[in-house]
Amino acid sequence: MKPRAGERGMLHHEHPWLGRTVEDTRTKRRGLLRAIAPDGDKPAPVAWLLPPHGGVEWTTAPDALAHPEPITPNSLPRP
Repeated sequence: MKPRAGERGMLHHEHPWLGRTVEDTRTKRRGLLRAIAPDGDKPAPVAWLLPPHGGVEWTTAPDALAHPEPITPNSLPRP
């Protein structure tokens, strides 16, 4: 099955800030946006964030994302 518009496959969604450090406005933490995808049995996608220097990944609502880091020649691409 092909991904629908806005999806990347494996139920992952496209987002312009993927691979950039963003703020989670609900926790006031910053993290690397790794994916927008479902979390277990929950049908709605969540944002998956990783602390900038490593650690435990966390999830938040995609609408809680704000203040992405600026794109510079050194910021892209990221794995």
